[in-house]
Amino acid sequence: MGETKVPVNPQRVIVLGNLENVLALGIKPVGATTLGDGNFPSYLRNETEEVAKLGINGQPSMEKILLLKPDLILGWSWDEGIYGKLSKIAPTVFVEGSITWKEWLRTFAEALGKTQEAEKLLSNYNHRVETFREQMGDRLSQIQVSVVNFWADQVRIYMKRSFSGLILNDIGMPRPSAQNKDKNSENLSLELIPKMQGDAIFLVLGEGEESKLTQFTNHPLWFQLNAVKQSKVYQVNNDSWIGSWGIIGANRVLDDLFKYLLTDQSSDRKELPTLAVTQSFHS
Repeated sequence: MGETKVPVNPQRVIVLGNLENVLALGIKPVGATTLGDGNFPSYLRNETEEVAKLGINGQPSMEKILLLKPDLILGWSWDEGIYGKLSKIAPTVFVEGSITWKEWLRTFAEALGKTQEAEKLLSNYNHRVETFREQMGDRLSQIQVSVVNFWADQVRIYMKRSFSGLILNDIGMPRPSAQNKDKNSENLSLELIPKMQGDAIFLVLGEGEESKLTQFTNHPLWFQLNAVKQSKVYQVNNDSWIGSWGIIGANRVLDDLFKYLLTDQSSDRKELPTLAVTQSFHS
């Protein structure tokens, strides 16, 4: 949004989206916006107990922000309509919605004076990607991964520009033809169940999906999917696979890929590398 002068070692940070990147950099903000259900991602529960909720992403409460007296505000360009108001409260830095989650991390890190920490996190992520590729060996090119999301009354397949899709791209995992597209997602109806086809299906479940899930998984077309026939349908977390767009969620996606796609490998494989996230925060 132009040039912004930010304080050195800010003490009262507010985050309007992409909270986990700030936490991963070792900063506990005084307040942040939440997911659409009014909660922070489930896997951040322990790290967010003292973080004030400022409304859902895209709809922050200006009144609550004012009361917290921030010295730095971080957010996404989807709030550009209130950038002027926010920047009068405190220096405000937005990330552009069209760049990748890695650049979002780097931008927040620059504003927080944590560039070296961000590069270490990304280096660790890249190392885990390479380790996964090595341990998969020839199987890497032989398994097409399908990502299917059940959320309320919607059923979607996720493609190359989705968060999990970008991680699969980094790895070089093949995608089914219906999902090998340069877009985020497509909604499906019952007759389009064959578009879920894959050697492994990662089934992402959100809240309120029970009736839709039952409707699809009881349909005859569901039982014709290769992954269903071979019992390779794996339930994973919506907050990390779909809603994260941050370094902690990216590593959780990798955790699931290690867990489910390498279980057939030899038991003498090396211990899986893990994410090192700073646990000492200042607020």
